[in-house]
Amino acid sequence: MQIKESSEDYLEKILILSQKNPVVRSIDIVNYMKVSKPSVSVAMKKLRENGYILMDTDGYITLTQEGDKIAQKMYERHIFITQWLQDLGVPEEIASSDACKIEHVLSVETFEAIKRKYKNRRCKNCDGCK
Repeated sequence: MQIKESSEDYLEKILILSQKNPVVRSIDIVNYMKVSKPSVSVAMKKLRENGYILMDTDGYITLTQEGDKIAQKMYERHIFITQWLQDLGVPEEIASSDACKIEHVLSVETFEAIKRKYKNRRCKNCDGCK
């Protein structure tokens, strides 16, 4: 099933929030993403119906195994691409914003090729790599 970019963003943000907070609620997502409550409500309903999240009776949101898999993938891409762009001289805020756009459109093959090339380049210049 093809997942939409906005759903990937929500899953990634749930992952990030779950690493910072003991529980994640819809209002946490509203505040973190600076989006409306109705938007989050609709998104959570879709994510729940598609089996990406679970929501208990207290409104606590957790990622399912499939949701976590997607969230981890997007988060890895975001962190990597942000760092890559910063290493190229792009200011952090712009790098993060651009990474948020780029992370959704790269194929697996392209992302893995960039990672391989970048890792090899960084390791050649790094005294700490073995």
